[in-house]
Amino acid sequence: MIKRIDAYLIQRFIQTLAFALIAFVGIFLVVDLVENMDKFIDSEVPREIILQYYLHSLPWFLNIGLPMAVLVAAIFTIGILSKRNELTAMKSSGISLYRISIPLLLCAVLVSAGSFYWEDNLVTSGNQARRAIEKEYLGKTRNKHYRERRNNIILQKSNFVIGIERYQSSRKRAYGVNMQFLTEGKLQKRIDAKRMYWQKENGSWQIMNYAIRSFNSDGEETEVSHSTGDTTLVIGFEPSDISREAISPEEMSFSELQLFVNELAISGVDNRRWEVNLHGKISFAFINLIIVLFAVPMVASRPQGGLAFGAGMSIFVIFGYYAFIRFGQTLGYNGVMDPVLSAWLGNIVFAIGGILLLFFVRK
Repeated sequence: MIKRIDAYLIQRFIQTLAFALIAFVGIFLVVDLVENMDKFIDSEVPREIILQYYLHSLPWFLNIGLPMAVLVAAIFTIGILSKRNELTAMKSSGISLYRISIPLLLCAVLVSAGSFYWEDNLVTSGNQARRAIEKEYLGKTRNKHYRERRNNIILQKSNFVIGIERYQSSRKRAYGVNMQFLTEGKLQKRIDAKRMYWQKENGSWQIMNYAIRSFNSDGEETEVSHSTGDTTLVIGFEPSDISREAISPEEMSFSELQLFVNELAISGVDNRRWEVNLHGKISFAFINLIIVLFAVPMVASRPQGGLAFGAGMSIFVIFGYYAFIRFGQTLGYNGVMDPVLSAWLGNIVFAIGGILLLFFVRK
């Protein structure tokens, strides 16, 4: 009997999850198409390219719609059981709410693991392909912030590495610059500058408020000089190189982002923002599990009208969840909270809430 109930719950959950996911992806596609239609028309983008753009967008839409679909699936699975008095019949047969929750939680664990793999492989490659299309066909109409601002950039050529905390492509200005000059892989000289400006007339960079450090073959600092003035440098990188090499966390896999965070740390560049995004890749996948843990007791606590209550609360829960995620990220970006804790803040708060609800609700 227990195995039949498990199979029944899993079947209901998966069916509802599939319908909800298709609905959310359809909404995202329509909204994004309406939003970008004027850009496609202005740029005279061919139909086949638009089709390719949205084919590459599908993994991303599926990824961001999955937590909402899981929430709806959990609420409607338990809500329909309650509405049809099936939940009451199960409890009267000696099956507790804890036991009823197990198959749904196991499904959520599998969905979370699949979500991480999906995001780490298909979503990142899809976002890279989308960005390539945007650069080629929508270069003049892309979002201004997306075009002009980049954070935490690393560029490397043979024996030279440069790290930039923030770059404005429209003004060709870099802030928080760190340059390392290597010989046979060993650091020989390092230049740190607060600002760097491109001088088109002579093809060089002007740095201001800088410090120059020299190192011996053992990596020990031998000389340091500071200046509040400015000087010019030719480093083999132009503004177009910086704009081309800039990449967002959504376009990097977990291993690539982890390597990038380590490179930032070695180069002396502030890597808090990227470290928060790194841990956020894992915490975002576990949203699916935490949401089920929260949703099941929430709906079960309202046997009368539980479905309607759950449907209404699902909107509140998902917006609250994303608000906590953004709040935690902001604290991590600004150094107020540890990057790991800031990335997991939303999960921790809602996990505690779900456990308390599950503890106090009638079993």
